[in-house]
Amino acid sequence: MKLLFHWLISAFAIGVAAYLVPGVSVTVGGALVAAVVLGALNFFVRPILFLLTLPVTILTLGLFSLVINAIIVLLAAFVVPGFTITSFWTALFFGIVLAIVNWVFALWKRA
Repeated sequence: MKLLFHWLISAFAIGVAAYLVPGVSVTVGGALVAAVVLGALNFFVRPILFLLTLPVTILTLGLFSLVINAIIVLLAAFVVPGFTITSFWTALFFGIVLAIVNWVFALWKRA
């Protein structure tokens, strides 16, 4: 039950972030699938990308991790039908907004 709730909240967060960021469009089904795909990519691909780009991440004091987030979002948009992103910069901004929306929902869930 907890996993289902987390999945629905993640899909809702994707929908909210897509509404806030111009250049991102997502359908309801696309948001549900994108939540699963983003979770899987963050679990499997993100650690590999992080290790491969560790020197650059250290040199930029961690800011390169935003680029890694944008790459993950672009990969998800490439795989998921109904989830489109127009450019790299849109993906970067979407990743930042999505992180903020997820943070707000996490605070809401704690209270």
